[in-house]
Amino acid sequence: MTTARDIMTPDATCARASDTVQDAAVTMARLGVGALPICGEDNRLQGMITDRDIVVKVLAEGKDTRALHVGELAQGEAVTIGADDDAAEILRTMSEHRVRRLPVIDGHDLVGIVAQADVARALANPTAGELVEALSYD
Repeated sequence: MTTARDIMTPDATCARASDTVQDAAVTMARLGVGALPICGEDNRLQGMITDRDIVVKVLAEGKDTRALHVGELAQGEAVTIGADDDAAEILRTMSEHRVRRLPVIDGHDLVGIVAQADVARALANPTAGELVEALSYD
């Protein structure tokens, strides 16, 4: 059985809720990623920030990336997956919540991220294709 722990990218770098959006953008560029988990000062996961969030919710609205804090973009409870959850649960969760990246939690600790690309590399082509189709929407 393939689990989230098997296919995740480990050691996810968090953006602190108190970081500016500018800081998060610089971190994304440095790491070559399109999203970062948002963690509070208590290291608890608060959400995700994506490059799309920065463009649509910040730049397009004329907000200052140096004045706006990442935590202000966190919306509700983050959609996560357990480290020992199987591939079927990963697919179901991504499809149901229409997300391309899932923070992987072990207990209360963030241990990695499963991205759509990780799923595509790890699972059979028809299964990965079903996920891509479920996440492709207008």
